[in-house]
Amino acid sequence: MRVFEETARSSECAARAGRLHTVHGEVPTPAFMPVGTQATVKSLTPEDLHGLGARILLGNTYHLYLRPGHERIRRLGGLHRFMGWDGPILTDSGGFQVYSLAALARIEEEGAVFRSHVDGSLHRLTPELAVEVQEALGSDVMMCLDTCIPYPAGEAEVARASGLTTRWAARCLAARRRPELRLFGIVQGGMDPVWRRRSAEELAALGFDGYALGGLSVGEPKALMLEMVETARPCLPADRPVYAMGVGTPEDLVECVARGVDLFDCVLPTRNARNGQLFTSFGRIVIKNARYKEDPGPVDPACTCYTCRHFSRAYLRHLFVARELLAYRLNTIHNLHYFLELMRRMREAIERDAFEAFRRDFYQRREGTP
Repeated sequence: MRVFEETARSSECAARAGRLHTVHGEVPTPAFMPVGTQATVKSLTPEDLHGLGARILLGNTYHLYLRPGHERIRRLGGLHRFMGWDGPILTDSGGFQVYSLAALARIEEEGAVFRSHVDGSLHRLTPELAVEVQEALGSDVMMCLDTCIPYPAGEAEVARASGLTTRWAARCLAARRRPELRLFGIVQGGMDPVWRRRSAEELAALGFDGYALGGLSVGEPKALMLEMVETARPCLPADRPVYAMGVGTPEDLVECVARGVDLFDCVLPTRNARNGQLFTSFGRIVIKNARYKEDPGPVDPACTCYTCRHFSRAYLRHLFVARELLAYRLNTIHNLHYFLELMRRMREAIERDAFEAFRRDFYQRREGTP
């Protein structure tokens, strides 16, 4: 089975549409993956996600390894059966989670040694174990274990992390036992264009099913993030999908698609929904603001999601201020609909070779007012 096929390309930029092929189905790209870190997208059911148009979800190796455990999930039929989702699943390797818990972890040549944030127990996550866990889960797309660094970082730290990531990637390939599950290498290199290019070239030479751009959205300026995408992307094989990890805002998605990125994930739509921040065609709104307490209109007049078709801003504000559980569900439905619809519209624009017109319209709408 082919991993990826390009179906359309913009004549004005690097944006492209395609299809990612997996054991559990085909994913049209560019695509956004709702984040289901612990085998659930918070407040939503798999039926909700299908209804919103989600085609692929993201889970996390680190969290599922710690709780409930990959062997338990294997015994229960794998991650798809465990969480009741029949579409593709991509799992992050856990490298970013170890990085984010730096006070509890240390990085060695063999792997990452860390204490569980759940119970304080000591663990060593090696490249081999990362692959073993993901194969037990049955992940359609598995990620190599990588080592992340903060921004800013000195050249010595960048060189160390990039070299280690390449060596770990080679070990992940050697540990692989289920070739039907896709394995992606993760490009590092910090914010150094020389090391970004080198990392991408080294991973491309190893021959993965796809490639991810890691270490982005870690506090760097947006212009620098996009520069790193532009630096690394041309070094990766054109016949393989490219995934920008943890990216990001609607603007990030549009700009990275314009630069040839195919897959995205980010906690923003779900986390911001729980914090009362809603994405719209004209920008973001904070639903708890007093200006909405008697507003009878929908969150976004241009939106066709269940939330906007049935409920007013005034009602959503009431739910949020009252801390009703329904607030989190309705807000999440709206935000994920916005992100998934944005991706659908980009795919359609690329197929019509009208991506730059779409891009201009996207920014013009955001200059409007709620």
